[in-house]
Amino acid sequence: MNITHISKMPFSSSVAWKELKELARVDGQIARLFLLLVAPLSLLPPAMIHLAGSHYGDAFIEGISGRPWGKISAAFFIGELVSVALMGWLIKQAASHWHGNISTRGAYLLAAIAPIPLWFSSLGLLVPSLALNAVLSFVALLLSCGLIYQGVRSLCGITEDIEAAAVTQVVFGSGLIVWGLLLSLALFS
Repeated sequence: MNITHISKMPFSSSVAWKELKELARVDGQIARLFLLLVAPLSLLPPAMIHLAGSHYGDAFIEGISGRPWGKISAAFFIGELVSVALMGWLIKQAASHWHGNISTRGAYLLAAIAPIPLWFSSLGLLVPSLALNAVLSFVALLLSCGLIYQGVRSLCGITEDIEAAAVTQVVFGSGLIVWGLLLSLALFS
């Protein structure tokens, strides 16, 4: 799998997804994926939130620089890990409801891949601009939605667009609620 294939994943259910489907069949690969991908990338948003909140939080919202950003970041990190685990379970349940055939490993693989754009969008917090970060977050949400949709089509074997869209809507909608709760934790705690 190369970077060109990875960049096409939100837009195609064939590019790179076949390799990932094979990865989901190998024992132990999902635990390794969580250890080598999910855990390190889940550290990125809390680190960026801590940095931005501690150093120039008032550039985003007046009066938030003095908050306990270490505790907030730790809670955010735990929330991310829990949400990835819950998303894997939800993908499996929603796909089963819509007659999709996805293994538990495949569901957790998709749950591990889907938030990658959101994790990388947190790098925008290096720039103290609310507008820039809002745009980056919006684009990251669109890419995550595309990854879920294409992943559902490929990993679940759902060929009907409406069924894939229904599973995506359930999973993405739930993920959006959790993402909003995590952001509100960071901003309003």
